Amino acid sequence: MTYTQIAGILPAVVFPAATLVQLVRMVRAHSAAGVCVATWLLFGFANLAIYIYAERYTEWQAIVGMLFTALLDFLIVGLALLRYPRSQRVAAA
Repeated sequence: MTYTQIAGILPAVVFPAATLVQLVRMVRAHSAAGVCVATWLLFGFANLAIYIYAERYTEWQAIVGMLFTALLDFLIVGLALLRYPRSQRVAAA
């Protein structure tokens, strides 16, 4: 395995794991307190854009690291907007 392959695996593991931490915290707490919707929305769009830019459409690292993470980002946004009251969220700066 080359260094570039290892470099591709690292974000494919870290990005979705970090996003899942936020999602699990929200679900367990039944609250979107401390969640900035604008930030997670921007992360989602950025992940979609970098997937297109990288042109690695069939590689599992790109699918998991970028597309799956974008899906989780948008899930956080959806939960924050639709499931939990506005008073529990942090207003965008």
